Amino acid sequence: MKRRIHIILAVLAISTLCACSTKTSRDLVEQKVPTHALEELLPLASKGDPQAQYSVGLMYLNGWGVAQDDSEAASWFAKSAKRGNAESRANLGDLYAQGLGLKRDPIKAIKWYKMAALQGNAHAASCLGNIYLNGEGVPQDFSEAASWYRMAAEQGDIMAQGIVGYFYDHGLGVHQDFSEAARWYRMAAERGDAVIQFNLGFMYANGQGVQQSYEEAAKWYRKSAVQGYDRAQYHLGILYSKGLGVRQDYMQAYLYFQLAADQGIRHAAEYLDIMVNLMTPAQIAQAKEKARTLKDSTNLAN
Repeated sequence: MKRRIHIILAVLAISTLCACSTKTSRDLVEQKVPTHALEELLPLASKGDPQAQYSVGLMYLNGWGVAQDDSEAASWFAKSAKRGNAESRANLGDLYAQGLGLKRDPIKAIKWYKMAALQGNAHAASCLGNIYLNGEGVPQDFSEAASWYRMAAEQGDIMAQGIVGYFYDHGLGVHQDFSEAARWYRMAAERGDAVIQFNLGFMYANGQGVQQSYEEAAKWYRKSAVQGYDRAQYHLGILYSKGLGVRQDYMQAYLYFQLAADQGIRHAAEYLDIMVNLMTPAQIAQAKEKARTLKDSTNLAN
């Protein structure tokens, strides 16, 4: 019985709400939770086991094996949070922030987020950064936001890593430092964040915080562009059109300009008009076909 309970807890503990986005954990793919999980967890939860209370809260939050009930989820998270469970404290912060099962209260959200963040919960720290960045229930404070985002970033939160890089890049709440910006950008870029990959590529193109290198710029632009990021597609098109960091290739330039133009980048459409005067009709048709193929594969991946 103890081993089975441990497995159930492990299955349930993978989910957390997120007040930093418009989605909550109930938007995730439905978890495979045993139908008997609640009857096995409730005795433990009723005796005050904080992990079991957290897991029961998740079941009610997501409707896993029970009728979905935000209020019941909040009740169990509150019991667990009062016993020191960091994940429950973070989720309780989410519920207060979003008004799910509880009256919306940004101040109480901040209270529970801070408790969770100081216990090492990266999600809570990132949400605090978001709150101070946007001035939700508190005065807007870039310095305070930077502090909480950095706490989350140091624990590996990819979104926070990108934001910390952006703060250093633009001097928001911290002294502007391109080297620090590039360092944090690289962390998020290497983990696949398309926007941050573009930002890092832009720093290489302009020699900000790193040694100037069009080759490195092209590398990061390409990683971002194939994920569908329009600005990366546009800038990669420029590199191909001018032969910067890559072999000059008008077809490749046309391909990426086409992708960017399809997403509304006006200057990309202007470059397309230039490219048609440098290419044969057959080359243009081939580039358009490649653009359609890449666009379709990007849509499937997303």
